[in-house]
Amino acid sequence: MNILLLGSGGREHALAWKLAQSPKLSKLYCAPGNAGIAQVAECVALQVTDHAGILDFCKSNDISYVVIGPEGPLVAGLADELEQAGIGAFGPSAYASQLEGSKGFTKDLCAEFNIPTAAYKRFSEAEPAKAFLDEMSLPVVIKADGLAAGKGVIIAETRDQAEQAIDDCFAGSFGKAGHEVVIEAFLEGEEASLFALCDGQTAMLLGTAQDHKRVGDGDTGPNTGGMGAYSPAPVMTQEMIDRTMSEIIVPTLAGMHSRGYSFKGILYAGLMLTQEGPELIEYNVRFGDPECQVLMPRLKSDLLELMLAASDGALLEHDAEWSNECALTVVLAAKGYPDSYEKNTVIEDIDKAEAKNALVFHAGTAKDGDTLLATGGRVLNVTAIATTVSDAQSRAYDAVNSIKWENGFCRQDIGWRAVEREKT
Repeated sequence: MNILLLGSGGREHALAWKLAQSPKLSKLYCAPGNAGIAQVAECVALQVTDHAGILDFCKSNDISYVVIGPEGPLVAGLADELEQAGIGAFGPSAYASQLEGSKGFTKDLCAEFNIPTAAYKRFSEAEPAKAFLDEMSLPVVIKADGLAAGKGVIIAETRDQAEQAIDDCFAGSFGKAGHEVVIEAFLEGEEASLFALCDGQTAMLLGTAQDHKRVGDGDTGPNTGGMGAYSPAPVMTQEMIDRTMSEIIVPTLAGMHSRGYSFKGILYAGLMLTQEGPELIEYNVRFGDPECQVLMPRLKSDLLELMLAASDGALLEHDAEWSNECALTVVLAAKGYPDSYEKNTVIEDIDKAEAKNALVFHAGTAKDGDTLLATGGRVLNVTAIATTVSDAQSRAYDAVNSIKWENGFCRQDIGWRAVEREKT
């Protein structure tokens, strides 16, 4: 079958790499793709926002299934449009995508179906929001309701910071995402992620991971899209996994189903592991980036087969087989990221990193003839696999050091929590 994958980041390169291994695949296209994806798929000059262009391309190229990588087109209803045109799609409907597209929607669902999460309240005006701060303890979390490219969450340590964050949201700092604000209690604990593949009624565990959001070593500096990750997450014990599935994932599926809108696709639960157990911080309705880059190398099963089963409501007929080894990825970013950075700088010696049994997933890259250029903020993901996180970390950084890119940098401590746990 002919497949179209949508997206251009490291997540999509990891998905393309895995999809290309499926015996069910006839031809893999990717729109718009990147220089790495072009090694395993035919890249198409289509943007993910061009729904009409995507539909036309599917009809012209006998595309029977579309894998939607990023959240934007899902929230905008692309999966609905494809299915109405008789084209299969991996990803939830626009209604179900509100689990990521509206933080208030998710908090209300949690309240209705007793899913553990932080106490909260929603606001559409600044003054009532500020007055509500009188009822909250510091620190407090201020969230722009909609999609804000990972930048719409502020942990305010003081009352002044909280009021400024509220003003920023309503003043348009996060665009339409800030038209409504969610204020919630700050949760104490350690963060981790769990991924579940869902077919509307059944949820299949698709692994755990921990990301590193801060730009600097020791989890310092501003938040980013993610500077590295590893899987599985040792902090996610079997008890924590079981509780997350039974207390958070399954009630979410049941709640959506009871509303008449089944969830099909990936549920990515961002969790805080508190003294009381796992609590939901937020949902994403697509694979994480860079978490996808450590999940795909560990997955032994046919990804395309599992995706089709999720779309067809047939997950009970399938199992996912996983490697017992650990995967760790280090993100190489352009100097200056997450703020301003220079583009179109030259990268060399990717082949030397790959020769050390590392997988190099591209994110912001393009080719100019035979020259590889860095075109984005997060540019490469260097992934290694080993029996322990410590060994995977050593292999990944050995490969990173083989790459020649004067304008690039990375954190030097990806995996530090798991490495410390392995020492005890």
